[in-house]
Amino acid sequence: MTEYIAEFIGTAVLLLLGNGVVANVVLEKTNGNNSGLIVIAFGWAIAVFAGVFICTAAGGLGHLNPAVTIGMAVEGGFAWSLVPGYIVAQMLGAMLGTTLVWMMYRPHYEATTDAAGIQSTFCNAAAIPSTFSNVLSEVLGTFVLVYGAFHIIGASVGSESASLGAIDALPIALVVLGIGVALGGTTGYAINPARDLGPRIMHAMLPITNKGDSGWGYSWIPVVGPILGGVLAAVVKMYVV
Repeated sequence: MTEYIAEFIGTAVLLLLGNGVVANVVLEKTNGNNSGLIVIAFGWAIAVFAGVFICTAAGGLGHLNPAVTIGMAVEGGFAWSLVPGYIVAQMLGAMLGTTLVWMMYRPHYEATTDAAGIQSTFCNAAAIPSTFSNVLSEVLGTFVLVYGAFHIIGASVGSESASLGAIDALPIALVVLGIGVALGGTTGYAINPARDLGPRIMHAMLPITNKGDSGWGYSWIPVVGPILGGVLAAVVKMYVV
């Protein structure tokens, strides 16, 4: 139970800081308004660092991402029996974290009339809608993340307890920063099904001023793409290097 709670807390911190930086950049009358993608990329990298560090310090493995969890299970470094509980904890944590962002920035949500901008503080959308290209973006971004994680955690993979330990939090964060600045221009680099789907559900449920559609037609891409990327990373790790 401790590791599930740790995953829940770590993912909540991930979304509090990650969607928090998006809200700071996108919403009206914030101190960070219009500060750009570089600020968002750095904010998300720090969010990953904080989430992984806190989760592992609290007794978890620091996955914070169903694509990581599934990839580790496919590779053999994580027990399949734990996968459902981890994904539930990650989803609930993501829903809490993004709700806290909305609560904190509520006056700025009320001052913002751009529905697409509001949605971007919860979940992702394609800059140019193209199913193949959008899926490929998520597959490649998540492949880099999960394949990088395999090599960062090294010997622990295959031990049935693949953990992104506290000492691994910084290099993982740097990988996420690289993904953001290099691959984040097309879909916003969800690279995490819980990070997108949990907040998207909250976008639909919360009484957000001036919100528009929650983008359910696109919602499968940030779920399927990252899972495919995580599985691909596991296959390459097992059969290539």
